[in-house]
Amino acid sequence: MTDSGRAALLFTATYPGLSRVTRPDDTPSTLHEPLMRDSNTMTQAQAIDPSHPTSPRQNKPGLEMLPALNHGDKNLNPLDIGFLALLREDLHTYDQNPFDPGFWAVALHRYGNWRMAIRPKLLRAPFSLTYRILFWLVELVGGIHLPYTVRLGRRVRIWHHGGIVLHARSIGDDVHIRHNTTFGIASRCQLKAIPTIEQRVDIGCGACVLGNVTVGHDSHIGANAVVVADIPPYSTAVGVPARVIKRSLPEQIEP
Repeated sequence: MTDSGRAALLFTATYPGLSRVTRPDDTPSTLHEPLMRDSNTMTQAQAIDPSHPTSPRQNKPGLEMLPALNHGDKNLNPLDIGFLALLREDLHTYDQNPFDPGFWAVALHRYGNWRMAIRPKLLRAPFSLTYRILFWLVELVGGIHLPYTVRLGRRVRIWHHGGIVLHARSIGDDVHIRHNTTFGIASRCQLKAIPTIEQRVDIGCGACVLGNVTVGHDSHIGANAVVVADIPPYSTAVGVPARVIKRSLPEQIEP
């Protein structure tokens, strides 16, 4: 055996994993597998990460057209009534019971928005600190999570407190909400997709209204229903997912 042959055998015995790399015409396919795995990993990352520019979720029709959520930098209380008059109306809605946890949540929501009219921000700081402490207490004691960034209508009634999370673009006038109700997102990839509840909607206990949906005015949502699509006005919706089982259109008034 020649010296070059013995050197090749010695090299093969010492570095068995590199023995075939010395032949450019016989490169093993395993050398390309790390690159292929990296490519596959990138594709999976694009599919998982909605912020990736080539992610299919990023380009899903309709999501990029959602309006921005309320930033909480202005007073969202109803404009047609003053702050103290609004609190008196809310207290009347809760049968003059200042100890009702639903009243606490609504009154604190009114206060949280009222303070945003105080300028400058440094002057508003003590009121904001008070709001944050009371918000934590209401959530702890009453089990009601109602951020001040939700546009809340007049005479909203929250019955039978506990297990209530209300993240919505807006909740209209004369809406009734019961325990274990959730308004919020349907997916972590769609953080701006939260519901809109129109006027005079009645929400049953345990109901979930999820995603960028609208519950039309004068509708009823049954107990434990999961709403993931728009509900027309004057409808009754039940089930998982919720479906309309009845529509009660108002009688037309002759001129």
